[in-house]
Amino acid sequence: MNQTCNKLKFAYWVPNVSGGLVISNIEQRTSWDINYNLKLAQIAEANGFDYALSQIRFTSSYGADNQHESVSFSHALLAGTTKLKVIAALLPGPWNPAIAAKQIATISHLTNGRVAVNIVSGWFRDEFAAIGELWLDHDERYRRSEEFILAIRGIWTEDSFTFKGNFYRFNEYSMKPKPVDPQPEIFQGGSSRAARDMAARVSDWYFTNGNTPAEIRKQVNDIRAKAVTNGHSVKIGVNAFAIARQTEEEAKAVLDEIVAKANPEAVQGFADQVKNAGKASPEGKGNWAKSSFEDLVQYNDGFRSNLIGTPVQIAERIIALKDAGADLILLGFLHFQEEVEFFGKHIIPLVRELEAKRDVERSP
Repeated sequence: MNQTCNKLKFAYWVPNVSGGLVISNIEQRTSWDINYNLKLAQIAEANGFDYALSQIRFTSSYGADNQHESVSFSHALLAGTTKLKVIAALLPGPWNPAIAAKQIATISHLTNGRVAVNIVSGWFRDEFAAIGELWLDHDERYRRSEEFILAIRGIWTEDSFTFKGNFYRFNEYSMKPKPVDPQPEIFQGGSSRAARDMAARVSDWYFTNGNTPAEIRKQVNDIRAKAVTNGHSVKIGVNAFAIARQTEEEAKAVLDEIVAKANPEAVQGFADQVKNAGKASPEGKGNWAKSSFEDLVQYNDGFRSNLIGTPVQIAERIIALKDAGADLILLGFLHFQEEVEFFGKHIIPLVRELEAKRDVERSP
């Protein structure tokens, strides 16, 4: 894929659950309530962000004592903005594809097509037990998610949809109105073999945990090569936690404080739960499979992407991720409103300058 022709997209994690984006007792000037999040969405929209991603949790866990539901919260953010796209997390099992397809189609009409979905294949096993949902083995969860995607896409595009899968069945089902064109984008997460293969067949976007450009490139090359053989294409989003300060020393000091004030018991509890993710895959790889204690303090290995330093350093490291194949950077912050605004005003313009310079250098 020619990276020089496409501007990187920027997204932020919606803090719709309490506790912020790190499992630490450090001060976080971030709130999970709707008023804070509406203002945050408006700040992000005004400062160059393209997407916001709502989180999904069902029970109190690891600092997230309170959680707003992802789809309804996403709709509220869309209602308070005009350009920002919001990605609502959906979890096969608790959600039936018919209900999800109807929800998202309606929100698509209400927001001029600015809603997307993130299909979450596995999260916390204890949550499934608490709400009485069957917990499937790792690869079975991805097989169910793939059927879920095929089902909602079929419902959105066909007038008489019939589907005979192992998890879902539809018989000449017609849903109207269909979503606004273009169809809602479908995101998914993962790093395991099953996750990559699913992305290479059916997803529009693939989110991976934070990592170095070299490791990101390996995943990108693998997924895109398989996608080509399937007659499919997929874009890549990379998770990162940004700490931008006037000097690199200041930024690293903040990181050190986050880790020093981490809640060890909560981090270990999170580590125990995510063993059901990457480490549970047959090949023992995937999200969190090789995460250290420091990595797990930030839920999605965001420190590994190393967007920690001055604005210039961060912009250069973002371009390195783009060169590795990233199409989107998904960002977490310590103090969301002020840091999203700073990032948009001082880092995104630097990224655009570097992109323009690269385009000139690489043009014939």
